[in-house]
Amino acid sequence: MALQENRQTLEVTPRNGEKIKKIWKIAGILLFLTLIEFVFAFTMERGMLLYAIFIGLTLVKAGYIMMEFMHLKEEAKILIWSIMLPLIFLIWLVLALMREGSDIFLLRW
Repeated sequence: MALQENRQTLEVTPRNGEKIKKIWKIAGILLFLTLIEFVFAFTMERGMLLYAIFIGLTLVKAGYIMMEFMHLKEEAKILIWSIMLPLIFLIWLVLALMREGSDIFLLRW
């Protein structure tokens, strides 16, 4: 008898159509940005412009995912910039180090 008293009931809520549409919209936007990346990957020559486009689109996708799934869209703008600005500087640092490394490699040979 004591075992039956501890059971919890499971309540099933109906589907929320708005949330499902919002998720499909987000998936569509991310798919569109990914398709743009694929078009650039197969139509442009390899070089700094292509890599800059890839990095830019990646930052846009990362920012959009953070805005939607981490609910930063409703937060204060200073919080958004406190997350995005270090990410931008980190990407810049990686690009600068890659550039310096390739210049040093060319000087040595």
